[in-house]
Amino acid sequence: MAGPAAPRRGCGVIAVQDAFSPTYAQARIKFLEAAATAGMAIRSHEHPLKGREGETLAMDLALDGPADADKLLIVSSACHGAEGFCGSGVQVFAAHDAEWRAKARDAGVAVLYIHALNPHGFSWLRRVTHENVDLNRNFQDFSQPLPVNEAYAELHPLLLPPEWPPTADNEAAVQAWIARNGMTAFQAAITVGQHRFADGMFFGGTAPTWNNTTLRQVLRDHAQAARRIAWIDLHTGLGPSGLGERICACRDDAQALARARAWWDGNGDTPVTSIYDGSSTSARLTGMMWASVYAECPQAEYTGIAMEYGTVPIPEVIGALRGDHWLHQHPDAPAELQAQIKQRLKDAFYTDTDVWRGQIVSQARQSLFQAVDGLSS
Repeated sequence: MAGPAAPRRGCGVIAVQDAFSPTYAQARIKFLEAAATAGMAIRSHEHPLKGREGETLAMDLALDGPADADKLLIVSSACHGAEGFCGSGVQVFAAHDAEWRAKARDAGVAVLYIHALNPHGFSWLRRVTHENVDLNRNFQDFSQPLPVNEAYAELHPLLLPPEWPPTADNEAAVQAWIARNGMTAFQAAITVGQHRFADGMFFGGTAPTWNNTTLRQVLRDHAQAARRIAWIDLHTGLGPSGLGERICACRDDAQALARARAWWDGNGDTPVTSIYDGSSTSARLTGMMWASVYAECPQAEYTGIAMEYGTVPIPEVIGALRGDHWLHQHPDAPAELQAQIKQRLKDAFYTDTDVWRGQIVSQARQSLFQAVDGLSS
């Protein structure tokens, strides 16, 4: 069930580099044009704010296939805004890929592309929503006590110091914490999420965001007929450069993990990992976005993965995110410093080379074919 890793000549695709865009505004146009040309049903949920260029922001949907299909594949991008450069490129390429579209159509699988789950972050070069919320930590039961992250509380004042770049003393204090606790503990303390510091990193929020409620509406509108649902959510920023780790995006459920591994393990070179057994580069998280499918689509058997593409080493990713959150707290910073911080953040989540883009599309395409085979098995 591996599926082809690269498109054949003459199968109706565009050049890989042409599927990607340097800004959200251009990415949105490319996606909508590709979906319209392909004859997909398009719907847009407009965000209440405007983008960096004054453009309209929206969670855009394109459905390729019948609305009442009993097998549905969801392909989503920009859960973490700045990671959308990668995910959008995959979606645009797929919309132009005649061989891929025929594969899904012949198997009776409808494909729902969700372009820019977090359009504000995509446009403004932030990982978080306009509320400074990490969308993939925001799907909690807010009627219950929220998770407490004591390790982050200890690190918060060190991560976001009064001045940027950090002083030598600040950097020494951070390194001393890592020396005492280890880099794995440092990554987990920051990335697992927290609900105490609204201006801090990986803030999960204290209520559902616009993105949360909008996504739930999308699932209610478009996924109620499906009896089997697969979901590929596209991410960047963890792991070796260009490698797409396939992280099981399901509950801690042995059957769901077994399905994910049967569908997406490939030839053994891309094993499906899990945050629950320690095999993933990701820490064990809560409040993740895919939890919405269990609540909104209880009629369906669900199987999903996050495709997590590596860019730069994790210390550089964390450093870029620290700078971005510092800038959010200091919007009057000099223009040159602002530009440096924003470019560093973009570089942390998008490697602007044809080699990297080719790796991304090749692995994503393989996972798409595998998802259709899995849904049909």
